[in-house]
Amino acid sequence: MNPTADHECDVCIVPCFDREAVADDIAAIQALKAKHKAIVLAHNYQRPEIFHGVADIVGDSLALAREAEKVDADVIVMAGVHFMAETAKLMNPGKTVLIPDLEAGCSLAESITAADVAALRARYPG
Repeated sequence: MNPTADHECDVCIVPCFDREAVADDIAAIQALKAKHKAIVLAHNYQRPEIFHGVADIVGDSLALAREAEKVDADVIVMAGVHFMAETAKLMNPGKTVLIPDLEAGCSLAESITAADVAALRARYPG
């Protein structure tokens, strides 16, 4: 699914963007995707240029994890945060998974520790 923003809008759920201003960048990314048999998975919170311009699959983290397993690509570019790229890699161990922003973190994911996980596993075995 690749939503488009080629419309006039008064109200958008995802903000509209000036496609012409980034057309060269979008074209370059599309060419790289074709050359490297790559696909872009983008989280719902991505900028409109990514969400509407280059993403092949968009969704929340659970939807992206599910879709990552189904993709027919050699390279997965995860426009999201670390745990999303890690999940995509776990589901596709033979594929290259890239994350464009090494600083992309999630405060919720960063708030849990290994001790927290161990305690949850002990409390809820299986």
